[in-house]
Amino acid sequence: MENPFEIINERLDKIEKLLQNIYATKDAKTKGVIIPEIMNVNEVAKYLSITPSAIYKLTSTKEIPHSKRGKRLYFQKDEINDWIVKHKQYTNDDIERMASNYLIKNKRRS
Repeated sequence: MENPFEIINERLDKIEKLLQNIYATKDAKTKGVIIPEIMNVNEVAKYLSITPSAIYKLTSTKEIPHSKRGKRLYFQKDEINDWIVKHKQYTNDDIERMASNYLIKNKRRS
């Protein structure tokens, strides 16, 4: 027969670990560490480190990918990340490299 105190201790350890996970998740959410897949205006503004009014301007000019349901705006995290990468500013070296590659590939055959 097993010692009942050992069983109780094992169960208490499991409960303690579960509570630690719950509190860690709750703390991460309040600190803004976990970004949901679907974000509202305030969340995407915080994610991009800009103001909500700047987000509204980007949506009104249809510059940022978004969805609208009624009066609410929604943003998908993956689409926002793709949008950020798509608007990359190339360096002068990048532009020169792309121009050289273009000229090499498109030589006129005389």
